[in-house]
Amino acid sequence: MNIYKKATIALLSIILALPVFALNLDQAINELSQAKANGLVGEQADGYLGVVKNEGNASEIAQLINQARKQQYQKVSAETKVPLSDVQSRAGSKAQEKTPAGQYIKQQGQWLKK
Repeated sequence: MNIYKKATIALLSIILALPVFALNLDQAINELSQAKANGLVGEQADGYLGVVKNEGNASEIAQLINQARKQQYQKVSAETKVPLSDVQSRAGSKAQEKTPAGQYIKQQGQWLKK
């Protein structure tokens, strides 16, 4: 019974600590430029971030930023009556054009250092 109690307490401690490690959107935005500079995430033609190297918070940063981008793309699509896919591809093209040298973009399914 003692081992069961210890295991339960350890499991509860881990579960309660998980939200502490989770990023929010503001933190993801603050960490985005460093993640790009470190080659962890890059711009895709579809207007969303992709994970180049799944290290640190790369996946979480990409997920949070992509959720915010999708909401914005949907808003623009609704306001302008332009199909969502067109809004996404235009945003992707612009993001890839603006990507500085040394950072990653995804073209034809391959990550390329610009």
